[in-house]
Amino acid sequence: MTNQTNHTINKLPKSVVEIIGELDSAIFEGYFQKALKNLGEKVEIDGFRPGKAPENILLSKIPEIKILEEMAELALAEHYPKIIEESKLDVISRPEIAITKLGRNNPLGFKIMTTIMPDVELTDYKKIAKEINTEKEEEITVTEEEIENTIQDIRKSRAKKQHITEIKPEDGENKEETKEADLPEFNDEFVQAMGPFKNVADFREKLKENIQLEKTNQAREKKRLKIVEKIIEEAKIEVPEILINAEVEKILYRMESDITAMGMKFDDYLKHLQKNRGDLEKEFHADGEKKAKLGLILNKISKSENIIADIAEVEKEVAHIIEHYKDADPERARIYAENILTNEKIFQFLEDQK
Repeated sequence: MTNQTNHTINKLPKSVVEIIGELDSAIFEGYFQKALKNLGEKVEIDGFRPGKAPENILLSKIPEIKILEEMAELALAEHYPKIIEESKLDVISRPEIAITKLGRNNPLGFKIMTTIMPDVELTDYKKIAKEINTEKEEEITVTEEEIENTIQDIRKSRAKKQHITEIKPEDGENKEETKEADLPEFNDEFVQAMGPFKNVADFREKLKENIQLEKTNQAREKKRLKIVEKIIEEAKIEVPEILINAEVEKILYRMESDITAMGMKFDDYLKHLQKNRGDLEKEFHADGEKKAKLGLILNKISKSENIIADIAEVEKEVAHIIEHYKDADPERARIYAENILTNEKIFQFLEDQK
């Protein structure tokens, strides 16, 4: 496919590109009839059905500038994708188009600003992972105090509440309050009612195993975070604002969902903070940039190491999502599942560097 424009591409900071060019006058003029037809279908002219008025009538009713603007829109809708394809630009944003020259039998002048996927320069991420993986780790243990504290929390969560109405003799007013009754006795009957536990000793042993597993997972997440933070620190990436803004929107969406789930209106919550959405967007900009960097880095490692999610695992995860979220869009669910499972494989790859 040969593009019929004369253009130059300038790379600007933050992965923005500027495309400045002209479309040949003869090519541009070729859009006249189609532009006139399109506009004619939207114009009401007495005595004619929409789209059936002759050309001379249409020209008397439609301003020339409107026809030229329609011609420009049609021309760039066809030629912009050709420029992108021939220049091999990995575009990630909608183009911002400015017309710089517009007239009959003249070249169409234009300037287009768009954002492309940034270059990601990584240092030796395998070496970074290996150095952190081989650091001496503290032994993970579970103390009796941790077990007892967890048991106490469980007993408190299952304590029956009692509603007490207290009458004050001095003023005759009733004071109502809910107090926690005595904690349930921690015995075999109590633990057996909670699940498949033989007795207290069995429950304590399984509780210890669960706490051990939780602490192990926390240590693993801490190590993963340390690895990626070091990779992010040493990477060279100019993150496009569009990617940062997308991550900030995700943060705010989750925040709004959490606030709504607690029965509050997000606008009321913002008023309580004496802030507006713009304030939060500024506050979370750094977090958004960090998340966007991480996404770009994981994508780069995925391509470099040919790490992709297992198809069967993706299908299983998509089925799980659709089962629990009936309104979930299958395609979006698949993209989400592929992303999550691929990232997990990348982290496992980094953990295997010893």
